[in-house]
Amino acid sequence: MGQLSHIICFLCVLSVSGRSNPFVSSISSFKTPLKRASISSARRASFASPNLPNAIYRRGGYTSSGSSGGGSIDGSTDLADPSIEETLNEEINEVIGGGSSVEDVDTTSPSEDPTDVTDNEEFFSDNVDMKKMAGKLAPRNSVHFSRKLTHFSTGLIMAALYQMVPKKIFVGVGTFCSVGLCAVEVARYKKGFRWLNRIFYKCFGGVLRKHEMDGKFTGTFYYFAGVTATAYFFPPTAAVLGIAQLAIADPTASYFGRKTKDVYWSRIEGGMGGLGRNKGILGFLGGAAMCIPFNYALLRAARWSGPRPTTPILLLASALVGMAGAFADLAVPTPTLSVPKNAKLLGVKIPPFHIDDNFVVPIFTAFVTLRIFEVMMLPGLKLAPYILWR
Repeated sequence: MGQLSHIICFLCVLSVSGRSNPFVSSISSFKTPLKRASISSARRASFASPNLPNAIYRRGGYTSSGSSGGGSIDGSTDLADPSIEETLNEEINEVIGGGSSVEDVDTTSPSEDPTDVTDNEEFFSDNVDMKKMAGKLAPRNSVHFSRKLTHFSTGLIMAALYQMVPKKIFVGVGTFCSVGLCAVEVARYKKGFRWLNRIFYKCFGGVLRKHEMDGKFTGTFYYFAGVTATAYFFPPTAAVLGIAQLAIADPTASYFGRKTKDVYWSRIEGGMGGLGRNKGILGFLGGAAMCIPFNYALLRAARWSGPRPTTPILLLASALVGMAGAFADLAVPTPTLSVPKNAKLLGVKIPPFHIDDNFVVPIFTAFVTLRIFEVMMLPGLKLAPYILWR
């Protein structure tokens, strides 16, 4: 007890001479940004014990009336820099012989999920840090294998479903999904519905890209819209081949393009009139080549109304269709052409639509496929029930 009394008296002396003490003056003039903390956190802190004199508050740049440099204890408390706070805790614990230290106000780590909330009311609030979410997503120029695998498998499943489901049902369901996705995309950027971005990030964060959480629509909407439009406007053979090129040529061309980005002669920096900007010839050729085996197997398994074409003819047709799909992907510039921000039509703000390869590739490929079959004078054919298997 005697030792404790001496220490307290010593601190009181420091508090009286605090203005002339260089150590105290240096702390009082500390100018870094302050962290916010509630009064309850400050009261739970060990340095708020009523057994300690006000000098200890001043020692850390605090006063009970809020008149000193670091912050105030009453009302809402501004805690000083963590290094000062930690030093103050250590000194106080030495005086009182232990006890709890000041709680750290900012407990969010860089790896923490930005969608984590404490209750349902907060979850459905508009307090969504979309910039923070976007910062944790893969950029457009990343390889992003999980996205490419999802892209590939979804396209082949849709192509197979189109073969097994009546066209009216397939187009009807696709239209419903496309309209619904468009409504959700528009709503999630509107006040009162920004909580939808928490669901997007939570459920699809592994396949989303940065720009899709930073003002742009996700590729899912364009994927469904492109597949549905292709199925509606084109006959089954052309539609299935168009959807298949979307599934194969798009991700593989992107992959080979990024792997060969340092091959200077392959790059199309400014694009051809804006088309193909920041893409590469080698990516185009790689995407086309990856389509040939699938296209050949599909045409070989098909039922032809006339004589079956020879293998070289089927290979040539397969290569041309694959090149059509890869060219459609090549033609879409990166970054994409978008509707200007805050653009209006008849006084109504236009959603942030952009030219997306998920929409362009299947439609363009299906159209070119019809022309290829006409020029090569290929007889009518009917695809196998399961595309590759009869």
